Amino acid sequence: MSHPPDGAPAPGAPRLTAQSIRSFVLRQGRMSSAQSRACEALLPRYGIDYRADALDYARVFGRQAPVVVEIGFGMGETTVQIAAAMPERDFIGIEVHAPGVGALLKVLEQRAIGNVRVLRHDAVEVMRDMIAPGSLAGVHVFFPDPWPKARHHKRRLLQAPFVALIASRLAPGGILHCATDWQDYAEQMLAVLAAEPLLANTADGYAARPSYRPLTKFEARGIRLGHQVFDLVFRRLPPAAGAQGAGRPLGD
Repeated sequence: MSHPPDGAPAPGAPRLTAQSIRSFVLRQGRMSSAQSRACEALLPRYGIDYRADALDYARVFGRQAPVVVEIGFGMGETTVQIAAAMPERDFIGIEVHAPGVGALLKVLEQRAIGNVRVLRHDAVEVMRDMIAPGSLAGVHVFFPDPWPKARHHKRRLLQAPFVALIASRLAPGGILHCATDWQDYAEQMLAVLAAEPLLANTADGYAARPSYRPLTKFEARGIRLGHQVFDLVFRRLPPAAGAQGAGRPLGD
């Protein structure tokens, strides 16, 4: 999740508890006129309002299908490509950056992509309050803010309590797929994910980039400059396998 919203939280939204992770800071974001118009015109169609109640996916999408949540979709390029390539799945994108929300909405409408819904709200609260335990086929966290300064590492999104929450929301066999181009964050992610008893690594350490995750222009440029990208792909274990020593996730 790169940039925060430029407005106030939704009326009635609960405040984060001391246990919750605030992985962004409030600062103003620039919106183009097209992005602003898209938010105004298309959020009623593609948006989901935050409320402290578990989503009924069949009601949201008008069908029964596996659901994947993407946390921090940025400008939405990857979201669009994956959703278009997987019409049999439904996707919920969470992003607090208003220009990114507007950009994604605009492309969804232009390309008539109907299997994506958008939530502009803090991801910790959404996962805690709106996603039922054991209900997701997957969670994607691609290139979250690395907070590179050591004193800011506590703001990184993928810490043990939130990983435990994500794991609890995955159905058995569901996939948590993370990616970063910051090596020290990748090392932290690997340690935290490996320590979560409900998850098992699908690779010996870092995974090869799955074919469904497209290269962004930014990522491709980084690779050309010699930057390494780290993918981590973990699978939710069956309840019996993860029961011993399972941690208590946020909000449960």
